[in-house]
Amino acid sequence: MKTLDKIPTGKLERAGKLVKTGVKIGGNYVKYYGKKLVDPEKAKEELDQENAEDIYHGLKSLKGSALKVAQMLSMEKNLLPRAYVEKFSLSQFSVPPLSAPLVRKTFKKYLGQYPEEIFDDFEKDSINAASIGQVHKASKDGKQLAVKIQYPGVAESISSDLALVKPVAIKMFNLKGKDSEKYFKEVEHKLVEETNYVLELEQSTEITKACSKIPNMEFPTYYPELSSERILTMDWMKGVHLGEFTKTDFDSGLGNKLGQALWDFYMFQIHGLRKVHADPHPGNFLVSSEGNLIAIDFGCIKSIPNEFYVPYFELAKPENIQNDSIFMEKLYELEILTPADTPEELAFFKALFKEMLTIFTSPFHKETFDFGDDVFWSKIADLSERYSKDEQIRRMNGNRGSKHFLYINRTFFGLYNLLHDLKASVKVGHFERYLG
Repeated sequence: MKTLDKIPTGKLERAGKLVKTGVKIGGNYVKYYGKKLVDPEKAKEELDQENAEDIYHGLKSLKGSALKVAQMLSMEKNLLPRAYVEKFSLSQFSVPPLSAPLVRKTFKKYLGQYPEEIFDDFEKDSINAASIGQVHKASKDGKQLAVKIQYPGVAESISSDLALVKPVAIKMFNLKGKDSEKYFKEVEHKLVEETNYVLELEQSTEITKACSKIPNMEFPTYYPELSSERILTMDWMKGVHLGEFTKTDFDSGLGNKLGQALWDFYMFQIHGLRKVHADPHPGNFLVSSEGNLIAIDFGCIKSIPNEFYVPYFELAKPENIQNDSIFMEKLYELEILTPADTPEELAFFKALFKEMLTIFTSPFHKETFDFGDDVFWSKIADLSERYSKDEQIRRMNGNRGSKHFLYINRTFFGLYNLLHDLKASVKVGHFERYLG
């Protein structure tokens, strides 16, 4: 694969890249309107493929937060056309890496020495390259190590990158008015945290220590003396990426074992630690040869404040969803409904969230839940399809819910997708034995 000797770091240079991408997309629409008259369905499919290709290629040379947004969108399997999901999912672990000279320069700047002076062995070609950093294999004192190196300029360009992608996000998610700013600030805050490898080292050590009691889970050890604000060193973990594993003909018992470990890992964090690994895409997990699940990236950790946690999980109880006064009270507490809503908006969003919550919280209502159940997934897909085309929702203010919904809903949606890919049947309350 071609390597990068330079990443655009200036605001104007990065904006120029996105403008070129915008021009290409404009050209795609011109072609689409011509083809639409002949075969509308095929024309739309070709438009999605061309746009996804052009957006991905425009973002991958920028890396950083712009590419991270594509990675986040790739998890929304039921909300985006297939072409976007397939192309954006490449951002999880398949983008052009930094060249060897640029890697050496980064080491010299942040650890004061070149990699060959620090490690007994250091592979100059990266093993995998993603949105914010790339990973190299190394060894020292007989230990196999994974060394994550952050791309130059990523941390400094977060605010300007988000300003550039904001118009696209506003249109895609129907965000209106000044209240939408709280969501962009939340994304910016989390991305700033993800570029702070000192913080990631601290969070990784804390969470892996706390979660070590969960069976069938493995975690790397982290090395502060070989890390800095832009370089993070940990054990090299052997295994198959979860996304690759789920494409194989795996045994259903192993799928259930991995799914239970994954479920317990997430529920323990949410209910026990009140903070959670909020980036559950397949590239962040491996399956070991012993059939254990390995978590390898703790860059995105979301703390869950009590004022959000309590009403959020009270709405996971079917009796509260069915009790009209309690249901409305919790919707106001979670900022889903607001005092400024019209009677039409109140009725519409009350009905919408009652249907959504009834479906999405259904796993919590059973002792054992089968995430491979096609009926469950068809309900989710049907709901997404109906409301993505609903003209009424397009007319209304899309700013619904506390800013904490962004990463908590993303966590659950990603977790459900991984469990579905594993076709896992899990014991819902199993995690409770690890609390306290």
